[in-house]
Amino acid sequence: MGLLSAVTSEHTLGEAEVRQTFRVSRLGTIAGCQVRDGVIRRNARVRVVRDGTLIYETTISQLKRFKDDAREVAEGFECGILLDGFNDLKEGDILEAYEILETERTSLDETLPPSAAESRE
Repeated sequence: MGLLSAVTSEHTLGEAEVRQTFRVSRLGTIAGCQVRDGVIRRNARVRVVRDGTLIYETTISQLKRFKDDAREVAEGFECGILLDGFNDLKEGDILEAYEILETERTSLDETLPPSAAESRE
């Protein structure tokens, strides 16, 4: 008998709009952003969306609020975001932050996401 694999689901944290970009020679391009919805967390996964089209998926390597490192920035606040391995940011881009959650499966019936399995019962 083998172990059951975990069920993975995606949880959206929030989204931020790039208002201005700053080029830093050692680091790359820093996006000056306004958090439009939810929260943005350091080390979260991010999708870069430009004009409704997905351009790139990466992670946040640095998150700053003014000149201080921040763990997370809430809706309505401004922050500086440095993406890991991506420097082609433009004003108006949307950064969608999300995380992948893994939940244990306890039976073979749990192939559906937990919310769909509850509605079945």
